[in-house]
Amino acid sequence: MSRSARSFLIAAATLLSLAGATAVQAQPAAATDTPRIDARQARQQARIQAGVADGSLTRHEAHRLQQQQRHIRHAERHAKADGVLTAQERRRLTAMQDHASRSIQRHKHDAQRQPRPAG
Repeated sequence: MSRSARSFLIAAATLLSLAGATAVQAQPAAATDTPRIDARQARQQARIQAGVADGSLTRHEAHRLQQQQRHIRHAERHAKADGVLTAQERRRLTAMQDHASRSIQRHKHDAQRQPRPAG
C-alpha cells in the first residue's frame, strides 16, 4: 500500500469516527459548541498518525506533537468549564492550533526519518 493511500485511510478513519461521535452527541447548539475546533483537532491528529505511519515523524517528534494536542484539548476543556466559550477563548484556541499545525508541518518535512523495520 502506498504512503498516500495509507495516509488517506488513516485520515478517513479518523474523520468517520469523529462524525459517528458527533452524531451520537447531537444536541441543540450551545455556547460551548466547537465543531470547527474539534474537526481541526481530528485533522491534525490524522496528520500526526500519517507521519508516524510513513516514517516522516520520529517517535520523539510524534510524542511532542501528541503532547501539544493534549495541551490544546486541556485548554479547550478549561475554556468550556464555565459554560461559555468567549470570542477571546476561541481566538486563543485557534492560535494554539495554528502553532501546532506549523509544528506538524515543520517536523514532517525536516530531514529526520523514522527507520522502518526490516521485513
